[in-house]
Amino acid sequence: MEINDLTPAERRIWRAFATGAAVDFGTGTAEDAADGADWGPERSVRASVLRHLLLNGPREPGEIAALKLSGARVTGELDLRYAQTDHAVRLSGCHVDEVPQLYGWRVRQLNLSNSVLPGLTAATIRVEGVLRLTDCRFRGPVRLGGAHIAGALFMDRARFEAPDAGEPALQLNQVEIGDDLWAPGLRARGQVRLTGASVAGGVNFRDTEFELPSGTALDAQNLTVGSDVRARCLTARGRIEFRGSRIPGCLDLLHSRLSQPGGTALRASSCVIGELWLRPDTRIEGALNLRRSQIDLLTLDPATLPERVHINELSYTALTPHVPAERRLSMLERDPEGYVPYAYEQLTAAYRRVGDDYAARMVQLAKQRRLRATRTWYGRLWGYVQDATVGYGFRPLRAAVWLLSLLAVGSAAYAVHHPHPLKESEAPHFNPVFYTLDLLLPVISFGQEDAFAPDGWYQYLAYALIITGWILATTVVTGVTRSVSRQ
Repeated sequence: MEINDLTPAERRIWRAFATGAAVDFGTGTAEDAADGADWGPERSVRASVLRHLLLNGPREPGEIAALKLSGARVTGELDLRYAQTDHAVRLSGCHVDEVPQLYGWRVRQLNLSNSVLPGLTAATIRVEGVLRLTDCRFRGPVRLGGAHIAGALFMDRARFEAPDAGEPALQLNQVEIGDDLWAPGLRARGQVRLTGASVAGGVNFRDTEFELPSGTALDAQNLTVGSDVRARCLTARGRIEFRGSRIPGCLDLLHSRLSQPGGTALRASSCVIGELWLRPDTRIEGALNLRRSQIDLLTLDPATLPERVHINELSYTALTPHVPAERRLSMLERDPEGYVPYAYEQLTAAYRRVGDDYAARMVQLAKQRRLRATRTWYGRLWGYVQDATVGYGFRPLRAAVWLLSLLAVGSAAYAVHHPHPLKESEAPHFNPVFYTLDLLLPVISFGQEDAFAPDGWYQYLAYALIITGWILATTVVTGVTRSVSRQ
């Protein structure tokens, strides 16, 4: 391309490129790049000119060439597929008419801040420094799958739209980012795909909005992060998917609003997470799925829980805030799978780690009651007996109350009507209290039961005392055995 073929605006850019000088076509007043389609030739540049500059532009000895362009309209298709550019590229506040084709492009640094584009095709792009999309607006899909970014990726306050519902608005699947993924205030209408992405630093999704009510709004399956995922005040209409992700720091969802009625609002199953924060100010409309995940610190307030909670095989070391077991049990009762023994054991272990043995016993008692509902009728009947008598061994004082009550009833009955002695000459002095104890206690003998025989309904009372004594003794032994095994 000859220099004489250039327009005045393009000639100005051409001369500035050699020394890396900035070219600003702005008017100095507040402008919106979305109106760039009306900008005239005085601030328009052909994409072919920019391509020629980046591949074969002039050099100035002792200077660092760079393309720094602001407030321009880029006409035509910018095609840099498989190209290599050794210069920094900045197209800030520009209006780009056609989707840039940057597949496989190698560039030192790329800055598209405040620009408006119909989309971006830049899969497998290689950026040696920072990729900046701050305040960008994309009216079509942005394809960055497989990109390698040595520095950080900035997308704060960027806007992404996907008119075609079949394609994600933003594709970051399998990207490798050497620093942070910085995207506070991002807005996406359509799916944001982060599957298999690797971020050496942290991810910032504070105040972001993801919208795809009919599907997965944020697909971050198998995401690997070096530190934290900060998603405080996030709003999602559609599923948030973190299945299989590795987040050694904190997954912060405080003040967030997650909504997918009838579906799963948040899925963080099979994950390894340092800390997960879900507090009362987090609103979840839809199911919460934490199955098979390993979490060091689970901050989960019972008030946050939705109607369905999948927690089978969920492991956690610590659980906060510390609340009575009665409030935590609702979490275990909302699992659609029904009775999940492992969930009860995890909650019991969490209470024991903080020394709350009473709460741990209450969880185990609830576990036995839940198990009772899965058994046959005679198993349920025996369970009701154990529950009423000694609370499955977790409330052993109940046995003493029952024994004292039965002892009082028996003693009073036999004090009024003494049983007749079997052998008058050999019978000891009758004592109604010890006679009743002989009936109730199946092992200990005071010599009263063998010496006297009641008649009439007092005989049936004796049978009842013997049967209840055996039941109480069995349940007490079961409770003691379980208590010893817990120790």
